[in-house]
Amino acid sequence: MNNRVPAKLSIAIISILTAPLLLAQAGDMPRTEYGHPDFQGTYTFRTLTPLNRPRELADKATLTAEEAAEWEAFERRRQNRDLIIDSVGGAGYPPGVISYNEFWYERGVETIADRRTSLIYDPPNGRIPATNAIGQERRAAYGQMVFESAGPEGRTTVDRCLTGFVAGPPMIPGSYNNNMQLVQTKDHIMILNEMVHTARIIPLDKEHSTKQLKWEGDSIAHWEGDELVIHTQHFYHDYNLRGMSDQAVIQERFTYVDENTLEYDFTVEDPLSWDDTWSGKVPMRRAADPVYEYACHEGNHGLQGILAGWRRYESMGMNGDGTPKSETGKVALEE
Repeated sequence: MNNRVPAKLSIAIISILTAPLLLAQAGDMPRTEYGHPDFQGTYTFRTLTPLNRPRELADKATLTAEEAAEWEAFERRRQNRDLIIDSVGGAGYPPGVISYNEFWYERGVETIADRRTSLIYDPPNGRIPATNAIGQERRAAYGQMVFESAGPEGRTTVDRCLTGFVAGPPMIPGSYNNNMQLVQTKDHIMILNEMVHTARIIPLDKEHSTKQLKWEGDSIAHWEGDELVIHTQHFYHDYNLRGMSDQAVIQERFTYVDENTLEYDFTVEDPLSWDDTWSGKVPMRRAADPVYEYACHEGNHGLQGILAGWRRYESMGMNGDGTPKSETGKVALEE
């Protein structure tokens, strides 16, 4: 962990320099009747800034204003589904599977305000650490399960409309549904994510009072001054779209920046996936619109179609995804 000291030190120095500004803001900070900062409202966390720093940017932590404008224009065009030729593919999609058209996407159109090249700030290279041996073995087993698709349980939790790939925890921007609502009471926090209509009811407590396993983990919260801290563990599943195991522990922090923005800071710890922790920061910006209903697959008829298509290809002597027959293969595990 010694290699993290420079990054953590830099963050500490920045915090010290910005403390007077934050204190000045605190005087005007809206508060609930219980004395806590009032974070309630609907927020969007969409952005073009990627979770992992692109490898070609190496140790370049931030972009200049000109570079950011160039990056935004490039990404808006590269990811525009209406500009992809179906027979050729693009933006990570193979030929013939260009999903929805551009109208349905809301990935954001600009980088975050400080123009960081990744949402991850620790490790200093801006990338999730390499998966350790235990994590690789688990992910391989998970990939094989999805490849075989023997039944509903053999598909991803996204296919099954159980969890969303941006809802978290941690909440990480994706292609669409990057919206959430936060509600506060005297002794609870509620976070409603638009993706899969996930609602986390989080008690204000110092200790986890249950060991019940949950799809999104069991969350508790407490206040550290004017900062809301949420601690999550006890995940139901031993796999996750980010590669996490059921032993993962996630810490989320919400801090008031201004009347329209919260800073969302998270840290992921999972020794069954990575030898080191990793942390990221995302701005949560107030949104005028409410969180709308998320009707996953209109009753999830899509899952029936996926499994029926898989069996059909197998009856024709192919893999379930239409590739030449084999005992193992790779299928997409993330949206």
